[in-house]
Amino acid sequence: MERRNAWLSYNEADEKALEKLAKDYRTFLDNGKTERECVSELSREAEAAGYVSLDKKLASGEKIQTGDKIYAVGMKKIMALFHIGEDPMEKGMNILGAHIDSPRLDVKQNPLYEDTDLAYLDTHYYGGVKKYHWVALPLAIHGVIVKKDGTVVNVTVGEAEDDPVVYITDLLIHLAGKQLQKKAAEVIEGENLDILIGSRPLNEERDEKKKEAVKNNVLRILKEKYDVEEEDFLSAELEIVPAGKARDCGLDRSMIVAYGQDDRVCAYTSFAAMLEMETPKRTSCCLLTDKEEIGSVGATGMQSRFFENTVAELLGGMGCYSDLALRRTLGNSFMLSSDVSAGYDPAYGECFEKKNAAYLGRGIVLNKFTGARGKSGSNDANAEYVAKVRKVFDDSNVAFQTAELGKVDVGGGGTIAYIAALYGMNVIDSGVAVLSMHAPWEVTSKADIYEAEKAYKAFLENA
Repeated sequence: MERRNAWLSYNEADEKALEKLAKDYRTFLDNGKTERECVSELSREAEAAGYVSLDKKLASGEKIQTGDKIYAVGMKKIMALFHIGEDPMEKGMNILGAHIDSPRLDVKQNPLYEDTDLAYLDTHYYGGVKKYHWVALPLAIHGVIVKKDGTVVNVTVGEAEDDPVVYITDLLIHLAGKQLQKKAAEVIEGENLDILIGSRPLNEERDEKKKEAVKNNVLRILKEKYDVEEEDFLSAELEIVPAGKARDCGLDRSMIVAYGQDDRVCAYTSFAAMLEMETPKRTSCCLLTDKEEIGSVGATGMQSRFFENTVAELLGGMGCYSDLALRRTLGNSFMLSSDVSAGYDPAYGECFEKKNAAYLGRGIVLNKFTGARGKSGSNDANAEYVAKVRKVFDDSNVAFQTAELGKVDVGGGGTIAYIAALYGMNVIDSGVAVLSMHAPWEVTSKADIYEAEKAYKAFLENA
């Protein structure tokens, strides 16, 4: 059952639409390198498209009704959008669920130090990373510093053309004999992922008897630019990410290379599908979560009550809330867990089972299950629901393929699907194939991005 390359089916109109989506997607990636930035960018776009904040809607006293476009945000890191449909909410929603966090390095709370005339920020890696990927690479700082008076200072360093970048050093090849004998997991230790941020001492502290002149110069710069003190690092969230913009990849410009495509490629295409909706029959929902890379924990992860509470508020705003109505709404819903798949890479073909692998350019990927070994940690979609989704895609001429996450016993991974399934709703993983997943720079096919947006729109309209 080999699937045809989607590029072979496109006409001129398809290619024009594909390139527009790819351009908009690259812009989103450039503006949304952290979960906070994603929520801020998408909230702005949602409001421009006619969505209204749930808090404002409830405060106005207006009843929520068919056709309304509502969005809700939690702690600036998780959001949900709803386009209220014609059917009663108790009949369920069609939900697209993706995550907007990505592997990165987080700056520690007491991070700044000086060692032999060099200033550093200490970090703690977030999510599943190969630590050796992050050395000898131009890096940027994104995030916020919150002062005791509540002032929020936004920080972005390393993205503008005239910005400096920051950096993690590696051992020169001439002295790396012992290093090269280590296992890949040990070549770079987590505690050595420290960010080089300065080497120039304060002029007035050049006296050799005065210590930490380089660190103090960094503090001077932070004070002048952001009006923050060293203690303000205690209440900061600063993320270290690759510096630079998303780019077309390949001489044929058929792919995109960028940071954070797991899972912002599915988040953006889900969001774009929502914006294209006319008033649906069943209420449409796009849920964009945080913390998936570390188990969907915390107040902004899928395991939180954010989504459940938001749906309860919606029902309340419609004048039909009850515990039973909430349970029925969630239990009768259909969901695509919009998360990426491991793209088949012929350079590492021994890790894949070719009949059940995801290939770049062959369309959106359905994963009946993920997990590891004996499907541990997985949601395993039932056959009836898989058939329903297949029909939706086929009826809308969506190019799709099915896959598993590599060979049995080679590895594994999970998504938010099993958490949503706890409500009793039907869920299946459905996303874009990615090469070099979890690397600082990941690769996707423009054709798969285009097919994903088509698939998500078809699902919202027809599931």
